[in-house]
Amino acid sequence: MNDAIARPLRAAGVTAASLVLTGGAFNPFHYIMPALATDGHHAAWYSDLFSPAGETRLENGNVTFGERDGASFIHCHAIWTEQDGKRGAGHILPHETIISRPIHAIAWGVEDVRMVSEPDEETAFTLFHPVPLKTTIAANNGPRTVIARVCPNEDIILALEAICRKHDFAAAKLRGGIGSLIGARYGDGSKVDDIATEVFVTRGFVTCQSTGTRVEIVMVDTQGNVTRGELLRGENPVCITFELCLEEL
Repeated sequence: MNDAIARPLRAAGVTAASLVLTGGAFNPFHYIMPALATDGHHAAWYSDLFSPAGETRLENGNVTFGERDGASFIHCHAIWTEQDGKRGAGHILPHETIISRPIHAIAWGVEDVRMVSEPDEETAFTLFHPVPLKTTIAANNGPRTVIARVCPNEDIILALEAICRKHDFAAAKLRGGIGSLIGARYGDGSKVDDIATEVFVTRGFVTCQSTGTRVEIVMVDTQGNVTRGELLRGENPVCITFELCLEEL
């Protein structure tokens, strides 16, 4: 999976990208879910490895593309259905998982920012963060794009609005986006009370005016419960990290 996504992006000269995946299947398929940390050092951790038998059908998911240790690397959260009909969500292992049926992918990429996975002192995880390239890329007539990482304890919607204000975006569309939240508070009144989660964005529109921002997600918690919905503004802090691509509208 890592090579299948990285190869065309490298060929296009893309150094950082966000992708939305739909359809297709994997076999073999390997994934992990969020888990509570027991080492007294991390805020959260990973579950044991899951490797369901047979072919797993992908529903949809998001990917962050960048680099790790000098090689192309992806980070993917998704939702799927396993061969026995079980529905699941979480973090797909990109090097061990093989694509068995074609997946439809749309990518939004840039050439003037690297997304680099490196050790992060605050969280003690190895995480993606954007690094501007020193070389200047000629401007084009396309929409402006921001590649961002939101740090722990920042409300995800307030952070998105702050990014728009910083870059003078009146409005922006979220193109993909994956990360973790400290549980969830949804607009319909439902909630997830869990520290460790894996999340990907299914729809996102951001404005400098708070009444216009809408962010919808899929989330899996440490018990394997999958929820989805629109997030409440000011009620959803990031747990470990959140990787984002915003396209100006």
